[in-house]
Amino acid sequence: MTTNGMGNGAAHAHPQNRSYVVDDPQKGVFMLDRETLVSEDVLRGEMKNIFSKCWIYVGHASELKKPGDFHTRRVAGRPVIFARDAKGEVRCFLNTCRHRGALICTERKGNRRRFNCVYHGWIYNNTGELARVPGDEAYTSAFDQSGLAMREPGRFESYKDFWFLNLDKDAPSLVDYLGKATEYIDLIVDQSPSGKMEVISGTQEYDVQANWKLMVENSVDDYHLPSTHSTWLNYMSNSGVKVEPPKEASLVLPTKGLAIDLGNGHFTTDNVNFRGRPVAAWIPIYGEDAKPEMAAIREELVQRLGPERAKRVCDTNRNLVIFPNLVLNDGSSVTIRTFYPDGVGKMNVTAWALGPQEESESARARRLDAFLTFYGPGGFATPDDVEALELVQQGLANWEDDRWSEMSRGMGRENEQLNSDEHHLRTFWRHWNKMMTQGNGVAAGGAK
Repeated sequence: MTTNGMGNGAAHAHPQNRSYVVDDPQKGVFMLDRETLVSEDVLRGEMKNIFSKCWIYVGHASELKKPGDFHTRRVAGRPVIFARDAKGEVRCFLNTCRHRGALICTERKGNRRRFNCVYHGWIYNNTGELARVPGDEAYTSAFDQSGLAMREPGRFESYKDFWFLNLDKDAPSLVDYLGKATEYIDLIVDQSPSGKMEVISGTQEYDVQANWKLMVENSVDDYHLPSTHSTWLNYMSNSGVKVEPPKEASLVLPTKGLAIDLGNGHFTTDNVNFRGRPVAAWIPIYGEDAKPEMAAIREELVQRLGPERAKRVCDTNRNLVIFPNLVLNDGSSVTIRTFYPDGVGKMNVTAWALGPQEESESARARRLDAFLTFYGPGGFATPDDVEALELVQQGLANWEDDRWSEMSRGMGRENEQLNSDEHHLRTFWRHWNKMMTQGNGVAAGGAK
């Protein structure tokens, strides 16, 4: 049992000497200290204890189709260059010149054999080596150009073309870190006959005036669906999609699903009887013309994967969270979503659509329509969610007088945790609390 005094006396305790949650399974009580969502000290602790120790998503290999392709982006608060070098290898470099610390590359994306720092003109190959220093004759013999290559993160590894970095060179392998979450990544990749998925051209980027951890909660919180997304539910119903509540709940949710702890802070929802997946589950909004192609897609999946696996790929959906800040939505479309704190009360969100490389033009159009209709910045879900999260952050101005968030829903269920419960939210907060107060908390094979 993890507890913390319910008064305000612990407000300024050092992070290593306190817990941010009240966790009492015997009484069925879980409460979160709202200081976690407003404190600059907590954010500094996250940079040190979480973002500098966990595997953080960088990008997908399909974004780098040719040698020389690159993207610059911020990962774990660090500017990096995500690139495919001249040898065809996927690389990640810290986007900081070894001379005076300027950004080496200021372009968002492109294709380059060399990166030229605009400050003093130091030039680096796309394999990382320092290729040229203007006026190098002014240096003494102690100047070692070979030792001034672009820095790389401590670790850089991939699983099924999803590339992650870890700033800690002594961290466990990515596969060990992902643990049981690999099963759910595999369900995404299985949608492709060749086992090759690709990021579809186009990126969603937006800011939310709320703490980044609220996006983790929101991404998997089906409890808010009837109240926050009633417009979408009405749209589906009016389009001929029958929406029925699960037998176990009084809420009008379109699916019955479970919340599953995958270890190392990762978790997922796993929803059965899901209708409306462009991969191969037809609903009226796709139109009658789509039926033959979607039936053919399903038949290919059955032949390749077997009936049971194909049914799981086609007829279930999942929102998978890879701790701390990657969400893979495998529902009406496949979405990669990542987000980073830009201060305590602001986050930067980036999202991409993912689909099979060999997908037809018509199937791709259905996928993108589903992506934009629900998850797009102007879609049915995202604007509602952004408003809800910003209202939470605004309400947190009263945190010192209203200190605790109640997160006990579903603690009395011993056999299964529903997706409308808060089991998966507690999974995140327990691991976050452990990393913030006890150290890294990462186990091989996702055992913790």
